[in-house]
Amino acid sequence: MKFSFGRSLVKALRVQKKIGKLIGKAVEATRTKPKRTTSPSRPAKPVLVETTSFGSNPGRLLMKSFVPTTRLPKNPALVVLLHGCGQTPERLDVAAGFSKLARDRGFVLLYPQQTRRNNSQNCFNWFRPSAVARDRGEVRSIKQMVEHICERHRIDRSRIFVAGLSAGGAMTGALVANYPSLFAGAAIIAGMPFGSARDAMSAMRVMKSGAKPPPGGWGRAIAEISPEAKSWPAITIWQGTEDRVVRPVNALACVAQWLEVQGIAENSARLEEKPWGRLQSWKVSGKLKVALYSVSNMGHGLPIKKRKSATALRSADPYVIPVEISAPAEMMRLWGLSRLRT
Repeated sequence: MKFSFGRSLVKALRVQKKIGKLIGKAVEATRTKPKRTTSPSRPAKPVLVETTSFGSNPGRLLMKSFVPTTRLPKNPALVVLLHGCGQTPERLDVAAGFSKLARDRGFVLLYPQQTRRNNSQNCFNWFRPSAVARDRGEVRSIKQMVEHICERHRIDRSRIFVAGLSAGGAMTGALVANYPSLFAGAAIIAGMPFGSARDAMSAMRVMKSGAKPPPGGWGRAIAEISPEAKSWPAITIWQGTEDRVVRPVNALACVAQWLEVQGIAENSARLEEKPWGRLQSWKVSGKLKVALYSVSNMGHGLPIKKRKSATALRSADPYVIPVEISAPAEMMRLWGLSRLRT
C-alpha cells in the first residue's frame, strides 16, 4: 500500500507540474499578445495634394494644393504660398495653419515647392536671372500652376493673392514684378528686393549686408520688365528687427522698390507705434499701396500670434515665430478673406 501510494503521489506531482507550466505559458501569452481592435487603423489623409501635370514646368517645381471639401464658394479666392529655404509646404502649413484658414474662410491654397535637384538648400532661386525672367524658369512654372488651379476650381481671378517667406518672399516679389495684373495682393516676409542679386554668392551678400541701390533706383528693375503695368497690387513687407539671416536693411530696400515703381513719395508714410512693433503705410486715394511691418525682437521667420497656453510657445517650424501679431490673420483681413457664415 505504501509503494502504491508513493507511485500515485509522484504521478500527481508530475501532472501538477505540467499544468503549472501550461498555465504560466498562457499567462505570458496574454501579457505579450497585442489587443485586438475592432477595425484596422487607417493612415491619415494628407492635407496637401500633389498635382503632377499642370504645364511644361520649365522651373521643375512641385505643385501642391489644398481645396476645402465643404462650404467652398462657387468662385473662391486663391492664396499662393511660397516656403522658405529648408522648409516644405507641409511644415509651413502645419505651423502657420493656412489650411485651417482656408477651410474656415472658403478659399483654395496653392503651395509651389522647390526640389533638391534645383537647389541643394531647397530655396527658390530668386537670385538667378533665368529663374525669374518673365515666362521662364520658376516664375513660369508657378504661373502655370495658378492657371491650372484657376481653371479646375473656377477661381475668382480678381482675388488671387501671393505670400512668401525668405527666399519665397523674394520670389513673391519676382512674381508680382513679372505678372502685376495677376495678383490682388502680396506679402513679402523677410525677403529681398527684386534684382538685388545675380548668383548664389551675391545673394548671400545681400542677405547678410544688403545691397546698394542700382543705377536708376530700385524701381527700375521692375519698370523695365513690366513697362505696360498701370496698377499694382497692395504690397505688405514683414521684417523682424532681430533678423540675422536677412538683415532688416533688405526690407527697407523692398519698400523703396515698390514705392519707386508706383511713384509714391517715401515721406508720405503714416507711422504707427504698435504693441508688437512699428507699422508704416503708404496710401493713394485712401487705398493701401505699400506697408512695412517691423516686428520688434523677432528673428528670421513668419510671425504668428502667441497662444495663451504656456505649453505652446513654440511652433512646429523654427521659421514660424510666435509673437504679438499674426501675419496670416493680418493678410486675411487686408485681403478681405473673412470667415464663412455658419
